[in-house]
Amino acid sequence: MSVLPELSEKATYVERMFARIAPGYDRVNRVMTFGMDQGWRRKMVAMTAPPVGGNALDVGTGTGDFLPELADWVRDGLAVGVDFTVAMMAAGQPKIDHLAPQGRAGFVGGDALCLPFPDNSFDAITTGFMLRNVTDIRAALAEMYRVARPGAVMACLEVARPKNPLFRWGHRIYFEGVVPWIGQLLGGDRSAYTYLPQSARNFPPPVQLAAMMREVGWQHVNYELVGLGAAAIHTGAKL
Repeated sequence: MSVLPELSEKATYVERMFARIAPGYDRVNRVMTFGMDQGWRRKMVAMTAPPVGGNALDVGTGTGDFLPELADWVRDGLAVGVDFTVAMMAAGQPKIDHLAPQGRAGFVGGDALCLPFPDNSFDAITTGFMLRNVTDIRAALAEMYRVARPGAVMACLEVARPKNPLFRWGHRIYFEGVVPWIGQLLGGDRSAYTYLPQSARNFPPPVQLAAMMREVGWQHVNYELVGLGAAAIHTGAKL
């Protein structure tokens, strides 16, 4: 049974859904990805190589998993996480409590389709599992390009489908059959973790997403598959 909302209702649906699952979101993510998501994030931050003293942005930051990693790279610079679900950012505040008093990291409320920052503001940009939740993927990619400074690198982590037929079959069984039960047991919300796998069905494959990045201006676009092909990390530069 599909739980995907109509496009006109998607933003409201997504915001309310993430507000509900915020308390258990990190716990479910760790179990659902067998802890691999943390390694993927560290890899992405290294790919963007935020400069010391620079500004780094994580779009659709949720509970702010990227922020401590970004803050370690920029050191005396600033790592900003932007999201439109207040409950998610509140759940992630303990991750940056030791950084906030030093002015090294912080959360900002905002929409990925209309980022609340001036042009050419950030030296590095990350985003993880956010694009499938927006109503306009190209607009979100274009907004990230707008706020990136010349020379900045953007890294994007998103869902993909394994190329190997056996892995693809196993991934579908796990993602659509098992993950909702994990969500119910650990996060108390089966419907949310039914939406998340279903939202991946209509998400562009890696080659198409790379083309969309190029269309809005990103250059030197590349991607690599991780997690046996269940996810992809895209990178692009603003020159």
